[in-house]
Amino acid sequence: MGFTVLGLSGALSHDPSAALYIDGKLIAAVEEERFVRDKHAKNRMPYESAKFCLEQAGITPADVDVVCIPFAPISLFGSKARWHYAKRYWYAPDRSLDALLTGNRRFKRYRKKILWCLEQLGFEAKKVRLEPVEHHLAHASSAYHCSGFSEKTAILGIDGKGEYATTFFGWGENGKIHKIKEFYDPDSLGGLYGAITEYLGFEMLDGEFKVMGMAPYGDAAKYDFSRLAKFENGELVINTDYANVIGFRRYKEKGKGYYFSPKLIEWLGPKREGDIADDPYIHYAAAMQALFEKLALEMIDYYLGDILKETGRLAFAGGCALNVKLNQRIIARPDVKELFVQPASGDAGTAVGAAAFISVKNGVPVEKMEHVYLGPSYSNEDIIAACARHPDKPQWQKIDDVPQEIAKVLVEGNPVAWFQGRMEFGPRALGGRSIIGCPSVAGVADRINEQIKFRERWRPFCPSMLDTVAPQMLSVDHPSPFMTFTFDVKEGWAERVPEVVHEDGTARAQVLKREFNPRYYDLMKELEAMTGNGVVLNTSLNRRGEPMVCSPTDALNMFYGSDLQFLIMEDILVVKKGSL
Repeated sequence: MGFTVLGLSGALSHDPSAALYIDGKLIAAVEEERFVRDKHAKNRMPYESAKFCLEQAGITPADVDVVCIPFAPISLFGSKARWHYAKRYWYAPDRSLDALLTGNRRFKRYRKKILWCLEQLGFEAKKVRLEPVEHHLAHASSAYHCSGFSEKTAILGIDGKGEYATTFFGWGENGKIHKIKEFYDPDSLGGLYGAITEYLGFEMLDGEFKVMGMAPYGDAAKYDFSRLAKFENGELVINTDYANVIGFRRYKEKGKGYYFSPKLIEWLGPKREGDIADDPYIHYAAAMQALFEKLALEMIDYYLGDILKETGRLAFAGGCALNVKLNQRIIARPDVKELFVQPASGDAGTAVGAAAFISVKNGVPVEKMEHVYLGPSYSNEDIIAACARHPDKPQWQKIDDVPQEIAKVLVEGNPVAWFQGRMEFGPRALGGRSIIGCPSVAGVADRINEQIKFRERWRPFCPSMLDTVAPQMLSVDHPSPFMTFTFDVKEGWAERVPEVVHEDGTARAQVLKREFNPRYYDLMKELEAMTGNGVVLNTSLNRRGEPMVCSPTDALNMFYGSDLQFLIMEDILVVKKGSL
């Protein structure tokens, strides 16, 4: 057995996950929510996910050399973090004093919970080598160490907050990460975006994608959001009269406190309710997105501009790295040759980052992350057994040529639940647990929205495409295996595949090489033969508010709880009565 590192995340009460490296190879990575069927799995420990990682590798707790966590104690005198927090939150003296006097209490509580979780898994508490990694260093590692970049690389991390840090600028060379600068709570661009997400009627840590999807429908010039935040002389300052607020400054409604203040309501009007994206809220979304992009690009210029001019390589993680519109603008910069965005950029990805960091620190470099098929897989026998047990008594048949048969069903205008191989790690369905449709069939996106996803009509659906199609359809030639970028779509393609092109003429694309998911690739080849387009509409296999499907039983539950008519799991096709 080689050098084995188990990374466990979940430090900040949401998105617990586990990842396992053996000799620098990522054997497994998975989020707890998929097993416990509770989106974001708030306040849970990564028990099931850690158990899966060990089982996937065929090892026992005794075989693990190091367990690491993406949360570390922050020194009062070795860092400005706690002083900055105390000064900026002067209006909540209880929080300020707490940061100064007992600033690592959260870390101690978390460490205790992790040790308890490890004991339940069969680890001997006294023998566990538990190593903490600073939260933003774990994000940085998940981007840099997984990027495969060999030359000097600029590193960016933007999220809500870790222990105290909210933003990380650094560079990596020869496997070593060097910190240039961090910003600290409450000066958080991610926190500001999250506060406006709440104001726009969505849940923080979940609805930011929805704000980004709403923004193209609005006009950013209609409202000036510059009062909310500024970046001057190398410092980001959030206006805590309006957002990133705590204590009595919070706006409260129905017993719930929000991260924005009553002053924001006075300025912009009542908080948005319901599912309709209308005036003025679409313009607010556009204005927030524009401010976010402007400040992020200014910060990149200031702290990373010189490194980018030198090498052109940038690695990016943290929840804000999933803002695909910002990423499109980063790629467009003349000094950026290639941008690597960690596909699990949110906190779940810090399990990978912490484990990669500790592996490299121990002299074991880690492999480039080329795919995210890192979760459980199931055999035909497992699937047939799940059908036999299911109360809806599924009628199933085994089919021989899955890509060809399913392509025919798609071309006839039917959405299909597609369950193949190992489950994806991170928030994007990439052809492991997907709902798919034929993007040239008019109305298929609306059909999926109304009948299956039950989600806001203005949210875009995305294309997966063959690597041979990407240069024809997308305006920029840049690797995009994980749907972490949007691209302008070339002329003529919006008419060919209208169901996967957004309001602003862009598409958030997955560009697939056959070696990483042969069956999904072959399905697109069949579609290309039948329709002329090697592109498929792809969205995650789940209903609104639920985590992505993990097991065959989850898939069947979701299938029978929706109006979907076709479900293919490996070679087993389940069809509702009267659909064929």
